[in-house]
Amino acid sequence: MTKRNTPVPIPFDARERDLIRREFGIHFSQPSYLADGILLRTWRAGPEKDKPKIPPAVRSMLARGLVEIRPGTYGWRAFFTAAGIAGVRALLADGRRMDAKTYAHLREELGLAVPATRTDRAVLNNNEGET
Repeated sequence: MTKRNTPVPIPFDARERDLIRREFGIHFSQPSYLADGILLRTWRAGPEKDKPKIPPAVRSMLARGLVEIRPGTYGWRAFFTAAGIAGVRALLADGRRMDAKTYAHLREELGLAVPATRTDRAVLNNNEGET
């Protein structure tokens, strides 16, 4: 019998994974990095004026200690804690949950190896024969 790989537990639920995919994708040809955090909107009037609006997905991550809210360069941002970074690392390691090619900039930021595609391997194999 062979041992099956036990999946690494990922601390994010479906709506949190969706938020992470949307926030850290590529927008207008520019990648979004974990170090920049998640931009939060702010209240413009009322008793909460100038305080961050915390969406439910961020609120649940905040309750579990995966993010912390701090003022950023422009407004409030939710930054991942060490436990949150470990969770994102596990999320990126699972290619089914976050595509390695689409989120290569995050994999590079966290020091994870970007898996070579079949075309990359073919180019490498052809170049080895030329030397």
